[in-house]
This record gives sequence, C-alpha cells and structure tokens, in this order.
Amino acid sequence: MTLRIALAQFDFPVGAVRANAERIAMMITEARDEYGADIVLFPELALCGYPPEDLLIRPGFLRDCAQAIETVAKAATGGITAVVGWPEAAGSVVYNAASVLRDGRVECTYRKRELPNYAVFDERRYFDVDPDREDCVFEVKGVPVGLIICEDLWFAEPIASTVRKGAELVLVPNASPFERDKHAQRDALLAQRTQETGAAIAYLNVVGGQDALVFDGASVVANGDGNVHPAAAAFTDQWLVVDYDREARSFLPVQWIDDGDESRDALAWRAIVRGIQDYCRKNGFTKTWLGLSGGIDSSMVLALAVDALGADNVTAVRLPSRYTAGLSNDLADEQCRALGVKMLTVPIEKPFQGYLDSLAQAFDGQAVDVTEENLQSRTRGAILMALANKFGGLLLTTGNKSEYAVGYATIYGDMCGGYAPIKDLYKTEVFSLSKWRNTVGGAPVIPPAVISRPPTAELRENQRDEDSLPPYDVLDAILQRHIDQEQSRDEIVRAGFDSATVDRVLKLVRISEWKRHQAAPGPKVSRRAFGRERRYPITNGYIA
Repeated sequence: MTLRIALAQFDFPVGAVRANAERIAMMITEARDEYGADIVLFPELALCGYPPEDLLIRPGFLRDCAQAIETVAKAATGGITAVVGWPEAAGSVVYNAASVLRDGRVECTYRKRELPNYAVFDERRYFDVDPDREDCVFEVKGVPVGLIICEDLWFAEPIASTVRKGAELVLVPNASPFERDKHAQRDALLAQRTQETGAAIAYLNVVGGQDALVFDGASVVANGDGNVHPAAAAFTDQWLVVDYDREARSFLPVQWIDDGDESRDALAWRAIVRGIQDYCRKNGFTKTWLGLSGGIDSSMVLALAVDALGADNVTAVRLPSRYTAGLSNDLADEQCRALGVKMLTVPIEKPFQGYLDSLAQAFDGQAVDVTEENLQSRTRGAILMALANKFGGLLLTTGNKSEYAVGYATIYGDMCGGYAPIKDLYKTEVFSLSKWRNTVGGAPVIPPAVISRPPTAELRENQRDEDSLPPYDVLDAILQRHIDQEQSRDEIVRAGFDSATVDRVLKLVRISEWKRHQAAPGPKVSRRAFGRERRYPITNGYIA
C-alpha cells in the first residue's frame, strides 16, 4: 500500500491572500492531475504568507483569509486531500492553523500548539493556543495521517500524542528561516522523533525572501526507522513528490532534486542572492544601484547583485574623492568589465568642497576631524540616492556586520539605501565568502587584488580600518562572542582577550544602537542578526 505525497516547496508572498489562494487551488489540481498525488501539502500559513505580523490585527485581513480557505476547498479538492496553512480567527482569538481540505469542504483543522517567541519569532503576540486542542488524524486510502505545525516538532508531546491517536505518517508544514548550521540540527531532530514514535515524517519548508528573513526550503522526509533522506535543494522553488510505503513506513522519492552543495559558504551565498531577488521582485524593483569603491564589501555586493538580477540590471557608481587611490578606481573598473556591469563615475570633489565652503564660517577655528570624513560619505549617499530616484531602482548598501556592530558606518552616508545584502556577515566572513565565490563558476567575480588589499574607508590620507578598529580577526571574535553568543565582558576577557580592547569594542556596540535602528533591512544568515532578531534599547544603562 503506497500513498503519493506532493510537497509544494514554493514561495507564498505575505499579504497576497487572493493571489495565493488562486495559486494554491491551481496547484492542488496540478498535484492531482500531473503527479497523481493522493495528498498535497502546503507550507505553514501559505494562504497569507509568513510572517504576516500586524496584518493579523486587521479584522478585514482575517475575514479575507477565512473566505479564501473556503474558496480553495470548494474549487480544487475533488479526488485529492490538501493540507493548507492559514490564520484561523475564532471570535477574538486567532490560531496558526492548517486545514485538511477534501471533497469540496474543510474537513478538519489543526491548531498549532507550540508558539515560538524567540529570535525572529513573536507568534504569541498574534496567536493563541487552543486549551481544548485535539490531535489531528485523518485517513487517506486507509492510512492514518497526522498533522502538526513547525515548532510543534521541536517538542516531544505533539507528535507523540498524534501517534497515540493512531497516526503512522505525520505531515509537518513549516516556515523556518535560514540560519547557518541549522540543517544538521533539524535532521538530528527528525531522526530522534521518528525513532521515538516509529512514525514517518514529511517535513515541508517554505522558500523565499521576506524582508530580513530568507526561507530556504530544504524540505526533507524521514522514514519511521529514523533514516533521514537527503534534503531538497535549498532556495529552489520545486514540486517534491514521494511515495510512502505503509508497510515499511518509508519514502521513495519520485521527483526530488537534492542539493548539490550544502557547504556553509554555498548556502550563505545563495541565501543572500535569494534575499536580493525576492526583495526586489516583491517590492517592484527591476534594477539596482550601488557605490563601488574597489574595496571588498562593495565588490562582494556587486557580485551578489549580478548573481541575483543579472548584469544588465545592476549599475555601479564610482564616487572618487581627493583621497581615493588610483588602485581603487582601477579595481572597480576591472570588476565591472569582467562582469559586464555598467559603471558611472561621479567625482564628489565639487559637492564636498561646497559643503566645506558653506560650513567654513561655522567651523572657523575647529580642527579637522571625523566630521569632514562623514561629509564625504554623506555626499556619496546623496548622489547615489539621487541617481536611484531619477532613473528608478533600488540602492543597495554595502556595510557589513562588523561595521554595523561598532558604528563604523555613516548614518545618511554609506548606510543610505533600501536593502543591505551583507548586513549579517562579519568582515572576516565577507573575505571568506568572497574567496569561496571566486572558486565556483569559472573566472573570479571579485578581483583577487580587492581581497588581498588592506581594508580602508579612504576618507583621509593613508587611512586604514585598523587605524580606528582592532584587527578584524580580533574584532570579529569579540563581536561573535558578545552578539551571537550573548557573552558578558568578563566571559570574553576570561577567554583570553585584552580587557581594554574588549571594553572599547563593547562600548562601541552599545553607543551605536541608534544607527542600527535606522539601518536598511538585510538577509539574516546568522544565529543572531541585527534587526528583528536582536532588539536592544537605544537608551540603555546596562553595561556588561
């Protein structure tokens, strides 16, 4: 006895309720007619997209979702069983739900039990847990099938009670954002749950970028004996089709594209590329701009943008000043020629001097300091925004996590823009990922001389980043401990770091919070990203 299951690893945009409903209805028919599926599974909250956030507070939005699930059930469930995630309003409460649709109606609905309220998740702000909740088990061709949702899998009881009610096969729709090193943890959990219960598990994850989140898909099935199959290709929209053998409680892939490269660097690069693609597509941008300095950060962003959108849709802008080295201009030109990217050159000397002249009287008697450096950056920011405004397109910012952490970025200057592709990569990770990208796909996309030269902002004569900051290997090691691992000052010092350096770095992190609150969104790839995942108060008297 076998069941054919189709898993819809696709992107379902947030808020697009009507479009998602129409697409889901068509996909149910496609799963039945083209793949011969007995069951088709859609991701968590596929009907409204994940995460819908404060859309869930709007009564009209919830009514639209309720009408849409009924419409989908009536239009497209003859001869197949569909499981669709949606936000179910019941009086004054809302549930993160998934409904079983069959024979033109909503047969039953499961309400998520475990609501994550950590990291990027704040489901308890929006959803309730049903105190009278029941396990959801339904039969398809005589096979008892159970249903739980995402976070439920991370706790033993939801799947255990579902199996006690008779489920042999458990479906798990998910909306789980990408994070480095998460796949191994998930696969270990799947093996544990199957071994505990003897049930086979079909784990479907949504794919696509949503603001600062990127969902990787990488769906997976696990046999009842604990054997976890290779994950589906990450960041790829695709139908996944498997046959479930009831007697063996195992899966046989029918249509399943595995991931060719699951290395940390490959997944991180693809996460950022997908983030750029979807942020542009979903917000109506077809073209992007960026300032190209000949340094490592902007060079990497250019390569990412070209991978995401194609060279014809990216324009690089050189903005040389009196301090810009000839090598910087040459390297920017070399990369654009190699990638086939259009490049504009707009010198900033005249507008920068205009600022100095306008401020000469006010600044009379004051020594030159970081103010003049920031004026150069803000001149560049204004020019880049003007180009994006005049010709259309999204301005990409080029700052990295190390710079954002310690405030080594100019607000209203190089922080100008609508999307920050490498915002969640430390400087050392930028170097590592750039080297990796140059090893795949033929010729290097980032000039090797860019990677080998010492980092510099070029805002004064002979400037180097290490004039203002500790060496990046030291800086990033401290930042990773403090930000990603939440270690205190004393814990970091005990790990062997110089106390004065730690104090200096942690102070910079603390006083730069206001800048980060105004930063453009960028794709999360780490455990602890700035923005919705790490939310510290700007006004903060706690020092640790």
